[in-house]
Amino acid sequence: MAKTYAEINKKIKQGKAVVVTAEEVIDIAKKEGTKKASERIDVVTTGTFGPMCSSGAYFNTGHTRPKIKFGGGGVTLNNVPAYAGFAAADLYIGAAVSTEDDPKNKIFPGKFEYGGAHVIEDLVAGKDIRLSATAYGTDCYPRKKLNTYINIKDLNEAVLFNPRNSYQNYNVAVNLNKERAIYTYMGILKPQLGNANYCSAGQLSPLLNDPYYKTIGIGTRIFLAGGEGYVVWHGTQHNPSVKRKPNGVPQAPAGTIAIIGDLKGMKAEWLRGTSFEGYGVTLVVGLGIPIPILNEEILRYTTIKDEDIYTQIIDYSNDYPNGVSNSLGEVNYKELKTGSIKIKGKDVPTASLSSYSKARVIAEKLKELIAKGSFFLGEPVKLLPSAGSYGRFKPLKERPIKEI
Repeated sequence: MAKTYAEINKKIKQGKAVVVTAEEVIDIAKKEGTKKASERIDVVTTGTFGPMCSSGAYFNTGHTRPKIKFGGGGVTLNNVPAYAGFAAADLYIGAAVSTEDDPKNKIFPGKFEYGGAHVIEDLVAGKDIRLSATAYGTDCYPRKKLNTYINIKDLNEAVLFNPRNSYQNYNVAVNLNKERAIYTYMGILKPQLGNANYCSAGQLSPLLNDPYYKTIGIGTRIFLAGGEGYVVWHGTQHNPSVKRKPNGVPQAPAGTIAIIGDLKGMKAEWLRGTSFEGYGVTLVVGLGIPIPILNEEILRYTTIKDEDIYTQIIDYSNDYPNGVSNSLGEVNYKELKTGSIKIKGKDVPTASLSSYSKARVIAEKLKELIAKGSFFLGEPVKLLPSAGSYGRFKPLKERPIKEI
């Protein structure tokens, strides 16, 4: 029996919706069968809490007296460069930007102790942020310098906007170099297969519970860093046409989403600035997506288990940085979570960059919000692309530039 978004939202409003997490639905479906479970369950909640480099925030500070045009010069927030090319009082800060005086990897490996992601976390935490700006001055915006403090409660708007989020599956990263450790966005990788790092909530991960994007698209309402947000587009590097298992789960990095939400409604607990030694700054984001159980097929997808989700083991010492397409093997998340996997005959310790325990908390929080009628489903106006021109992730085509 098929259900609609309107019917499910009506049940949520009445306090009658049956909501379970992506962990709980596995045992329910096993006990009751997918048909009966799909008729009884209305929503399955998911969650993830992991580093998401393609993140940032934009905001409007309001005008000074006399007025200044930010786009006419340099702007920093706590000494971190912000982009000011929008309009006079609008700014955007990227999560991965470091402070102006950070030596980065000139002293290797760099510490990257503070950056855009930390500014975003501090803003959400209610801390004062030092804003410094210079401008060239115009008749309508005559001011040329500004040094002040801003606080999120005083900003006209403060919005989290992430062009790429919630990767649908990801690589397991290892280091085949025989001599030295390497420093990557997948963490520090020890030489000679000294460790293997991965980054996914597995069976709780949002896009893995809807592998063909049958419910997720533009307008989907999500739990975002303790507040509400929306899916606004497919994310950059969205690549839905990678090889998949018969259950529909991609065997390599596939779909992504672009998301947006009110920064003022978020909590620093779920939005954390993080420093990766030798690599840079990133933002750890807590995100959860409710999956409406419109029919048995969708319910079946949400019963995916860690042992059913496979991904590729990739060498980050040579193959990944040089764009070489090569897998050292395939492994599932149940194996990864045991703490050790076998690669080239060697037992290799594993570690996750994302927090499964935090993902579980997010799925539970979203479940509670829906069950008590304070979070309704957003019906997408357009689903994420599942094929077509988004079928593969194209590399940059380099062309020589002729000197004049």
